[in-house]
Amino acid sequence: MKRISLVILLFVCNIASAQTDGYEIHVIVKPFKNQYVYLGNYSGKQLPIFDSVKLDDKCEGVFKGSQKLGGGIYLIGYPGKNGYFELLIDKQQNFSLIADTSTLLSKGVQFINSPDNVLFSNYQQTMSSKGAQIESGKKKLAQAKNATDSAQLTHQISKLDNEIQQYRETLIKKNSGSILSTLLIAMQEPILPPGLKDPKNKKDSIKAYYYFKEHYWDGVNFWDDRLTRTPSGLFEAKLDKYFDQLVAQHPDSVIKEMDWMLGYASISDEMTKFLLLKFVNRYLVQKYMWEDAVFVHLFEKYFSNKSYPWLTESGKKTIADRAYNLMANITGTEAANIELPDTAGTMQSLYAMKAPYIIVCFWDPLCGHCQETVPKLDSIYKNKWKAKGLKVFAVAKETDSNKKDWMKFIHEHSLQDWTNVYYSKSDEQARVDSGVAGYSQLYDVQSFPTLYLLDKDKRIVAKKLAFDQIDEILQLKTKGL
Repeated sequence: MKRISLVILLFVCNIASAQTDGYEIHVIVKPFKNQYVYLGNYSGKQLPIFDSVKLDDKCEGVFKGSQKLGGGIYLIGYPGKNGYFELLIDKQQNFSLIADTSTLLSKGVQFINSPDNVLFSNYQQTMSSKGAQIESGKKKLAQAKNATDSAQLTHQISKLDNEIQQYRETLIKKNSGSILSTLLIAMQEPILPPGLKDPKNKKDSIKAYYYFKEHYWDGVNFWDDRLTRTPSGLFEAKLDKYFDQLVAQHPDSVIKEMDWMLGYASISDEMTKFLLLKFVNRYLVQKYMWEDAVFVHLFEKYFSNKSYPWLTESGKKTIADRAYNLMANITGTEAANIELPDTAGTMQSLYAMKAPYIIVCFWDPLCGHCQETVPKLDSIYKNKWKAKGLKVFAVAKETDSNKKDWMKFIHEHSLQDWTNVYYSKSDEQARVDSGVAGYSQLYDVQSFPTLYLLDKDKRIVAKKLAFDQIDEILQLKTKGL
């Protein structure tokens, strides 16, 4: 049995639709007498519960509310939230249902005055029957002893697949605009024309890719908020596949696609909320360096000067703080200059350094990971990078350490080839007090060591990578040096 979990969303206050007709759903859910059952809906990976009713000794109860519910796939949860069954809610929100949980899988749910759910039940039963036949055919195929049997079983399975496809297409055509039709359209993927199904060369493969991408969202309307109240394996999974497999992995491409979707979604508050939360949560912690630009764009266009009823103050602050920490160190832009004293007390400027590439290293002499990593970084610098003219600008940030620990570590590990500067807590506070961002914020230093790779113009080539990853990048970048 599936289990319900009431999830507290980080930024969302669950707000009901602003319609006034209300809903009234009479339920009989056997064998639960004098126990609570729950009404909730899907929202991607979440299952928010928003209503409950205590059944009487006849297992009867009524879910009732003064505001109409947004269309989508809903669920009725059992006592203790240890199981549930699904139903559709759309325009007709005054109906009845009878369910016996002991026979639910075989007999389904009986609906009264709900054409959408009658259609949904018939669809589920048909798919269950066809699916069982396909699984049976696959098991027999795996055990087939000769080519004739294999060919016959393969033909039967293919025929069943075609029947399912035809059944869905017919259902969509006959029930245009219905919630089930909308969901089935969202589940579809483009079918390549005969000439592109089996690409013969690279040119054909490119054509097939563009055709698939161009038709991926055919029939899907981004202003239809019913899609937001679906399981994560439906609309959200379709979004994930699109951005992971079909959109070029470059900030400009990702930003263009997000803006396109949010432009259409702007007439639906619920869809706007769904997409913004989806994108913010995805890019809040970047998987790839270039994603910093995507998050900053989201903040600047959709959050910096806008408020939403579903976004809490703490959530807004989380987004803003993360964006401000990224703004000054977006990959491809110029890094902020650093001016700090070296071991002799002389001010050293990052921008004064002349080199084809510069490694900027934020570290702490008493950090265990730094004690292990910094000598390795120096070793690869002396053995490979130094000969190519690269330089290291090392910023020791005062945390649990002091200047004596810093100078001792430099001496013991012979780091004199580096430009070593010291960033004290008082220096950091002085910058903040004067209204200037601290270096920790400018370089988004959240752990030690933090490494940046800059080019000769001090533009950020790579950031927050291990030294061996930076070495791989340098090997590609310095072939001509």
